[in-house]
Amino acid sequence: MTRSTPKASLTIVMPVYNERETLRTALDRLIAVTMPIPTEILVVDDGSTDGCIDTIADHVTSGAVRLLTQDPNQGKGAALRRGIAEATGDLLTVLDADLEYDPADFPSLLQPILDGDANVVYGARSYGGHAAYSFWFVLGNKMLALWASFLFDAWLTDIETCLKVAPAEHWRRVDLRSNGFGIEAELTGKLLTMKERIFEVPISYRARGREEGKKIEWTDGVAALWILLRIRVRGK
Repeated sequence: MTRSTPKASLTIVMPVYNERETLRTALDRLIAVTMPIPTEILVVDDGSTDGCIDTIADHVTSGAVRLLTQDPNQGKGAALRRGIAEATGDLLTVLDADLEYDPADFPSLLQPILDGDANVVYGARSYGGHAAYSFWFVLGNKMLALWASFLFDAWLTDIETCLKVAPAEHWRRVDLRSNGFGIEAELTGKLLTMKERIFEVPISYRARGREEGKKIEWTDGVAALWILLRIRVRGK
């Protein structure tokens, strides 16, 4: 696809649901990063009941963070759609509040777009050391990437990564429908249907375990396989 002109601003959407133990640290780390373009941080609280939003009240008051709230809880996909609709940046990406991803990776993800070499960039995890949550977690992610590559005649190593940077107009154009974790596969399938070539950049990653609050289940992987096939068959 023809490369677009470099974009001037970025919105980072952070969907949040009961992340009291990590939200403040995640935001502090993000705010500390020197970004190459003006950046808006948009937190979407998806019906949290643990008071996590209270821990970032000063960032909201200072204007460092925009806060949107949804009640009741509707799922990660619904929170992302709200953030996408409200974002003001030319580019858009997502950062989870669970400390699995390092916001210091954002400048390297943005560089191929700012250089005019790509429209869409994914942060690809390597699954070494603390990144390997479990054998089945890693195998499932690799199978999903291979399945997407096969269906859409592409080569991707990580489609479930949270760190995906694309023009905000792309995020809106694909008309995301999934409410849960299936939104990651849905976005990838629809971008590939648009004939976008996804540029991958290595990132750091530290997977948390069930005892730390990891929410994704094996059923989410099965749903993602079906979502990708449905998009490929329907062509949209």
